Amino acid sequence: MDRIRVLLADDHAVLRAGLRALLAGEPDMEVIGEAENGVETVQKCRDLDPDVVVLDIAMPRGNGLEVIRQLRSMRVGSKILVLTMHDEEQYLLQVLQAGGSGYVRKASADTELMEAIRTVHRGEVFLYPSATALLLEDYRGRWEDHEDGFDALSEREREVLALTAAGYTNQEIADKLVISAKTVDTYRFRLMEKLNLHHRSELVKLALRHGLLTAGN
Repeated sequence: MDRIRVLLADDHAVLRAGLRALLAGEPDMEVIGEAENGVETVQKCRDLDPDVVVLDIAMPRGNGLEVIRQLRSMRVGSKILVLTMHDEEQYLLQVLQAGGSGYVRKASADTELMEAIRTVHRGEVFLYPSATALLLEDYRGRWEDHEDGFDALSEREREVLALTAAGYTNQEIADKLVISAKTVDTYRFRLMEKLNLHHRSELVKLALRHGLLTAGN
């Protein structure tokens, strides 16, 4: 089984050591490197090409958001999971807008980090339930009058969009809609092409914007 290759980026060596020890017990993960500042993080991503970067949002020589933007401009394929001390969901908005795939609070890392890494590695977005209402309010307000091509989607494409945004896997969507997983891929490719979207996080935003997700999801 291929393991998820993880890069730990945080300026506190003790925290990195704790996270490394935490992930060492997971048979499907391996820590392939560490970085202690923004510049080193970018360089390690170039050199090691990790699957997932666990990234502190507040680091010297380039904070987490700056690092995400730089990695995305370089077209680095690593999924970015931000680690933060802050509880405010506003950080999730900034992370998604920059190109990240979610965030984990440091206080909850011992119970949530492994699930979050697996989630973003699958190409999905790691969301706290309490953040959904905030995302809904933000993107509805921001795009209220924006024409985004949603009306051009077929009913089945909208179903695939909603289930994808809710975090279901290809096979789970296929089972729900009684179609094959390959057909799910075809619908997702088609709807993303129609909407000119490129990342799973953009599907989440669009679903929220059009009321396909609710605070209870």
